[in-house]
Amino acid sequence: MSELFQKIQEVTALDGLAGYEHDVRDYLRQKISPHVDRIETDGLGGLFGIKESKAPEAPRIMVAAHMDEVGFMINQIRPDGTFRVVSIGGWNPMVVSAQRFSLYTSKGTKIPVISGSVPPHLGASGTPKIEDIVFDAGFSNKAEAESFGVQPGNIIVPQAEAILTANGKNVISKAWDNRFGLLMITELLEQLSGQELPNTLIAGANVQEEVGLRGATVSTTKFQPDIFLAVDCSAAGDVYGEQGTVGGGTLFRFYDPGHIMLKDMRDFLMTTAEEAGIKFQYFASKGGTDAGAAHLKHHGIPSTTIGVVARYIHSHQTLFSLTDFEEAQAYLQAIVKNLDRLSVDQIKRY
Repeated sequence: MSELFQKIQEVTALDGLAGYEHDVRDYLRQKISPHVDRIETDGLGGLFGIKESKAPEAPRIMVAAHMDEVGFMINQIRPDGTFRVVSIGGWNPMVVSAQRFSLYTSKGTKIPVISGSVPPHLGASGTPKIEDIVFDAGFSNKAEAESFGVQPGNIIVPQAEAILTANGKNVISKAWDNRFGLLMITELLEQLSGQELPNTLIAGANVQEEVGLRGATVSTTKFQPDIFLAVDCSAAGDVYGEQGTVGGGTLFRFYDPGHIMLKDMRDFLMTTAEEAGIKFQYFASKGGTDAGAAHLKHHGIPSTTIGVVARYIHSHQTLFSLTDFEEAQAYLQAIVKNLDRLSVDQIKRY
């Protein structure tokens, strides 16, 4: 078992939805504290390690994952003891039914839950709406559910184990969007520990990305970086004949609906990739990242996303490549090491 796979098992086992990122935040703080000068948080719970630079006029470079994954929140407990939910983040209703989840109760306990499905014997037809899907913990009635600490507002998180594929090249797990980013940050700061950089590095993770890029708005306001780098996972389209190939390397993400890469940022990123020998693939995304929120803050912050693809994201089971992570990590390190005052001024020349 590789060291990288062991780390992936560790980070993907963490649970954290928007507004309930505390376990992920505690993990991040513990991992990065030895490698930074200090830790700072924003008012919503984003957490970042700061590595100060001794370089004159050092630019401020922000590298941000996000802590939250997709899941559900109880909005009502029915008399029969089952629950109905609202989605926290985007879900395809077709992948919700007949799955196992963990419900975090108001007593601080974690209990098993399944999402119901209508068997063919009862005349199942069509795709249910998420608000109509039954979530069932096996309680006899509402009073019994409440006695275990179940209340509206409790969160429900997918339960799945990280495993290697038979060929040893890929991993199947929940929440690679965006435990990928979390592991990218911890690895980056560990690798750069004790090294002098030509920039002040602000590296950590935002909250509430999956519900509208909310944390990035807060953190960029607090830290006011010169450059913003989101680290995030995107949807692979390879098995559907579209862009994004598992095993194809890190992404050169030049477009998404909320962000277009600036010409001089593109030149810097392309040169860095070529000089570092990075394996990458061009990618036009149909979804957004925190870069979409960050680049509009203050007077405008040049931004991009460093990422990989995974198949079947926003579900219980995603499939992704070990070597793609390694390429993305090498790329991120090269970018951070090359972002000195001259490079930043070149990116921002207008």
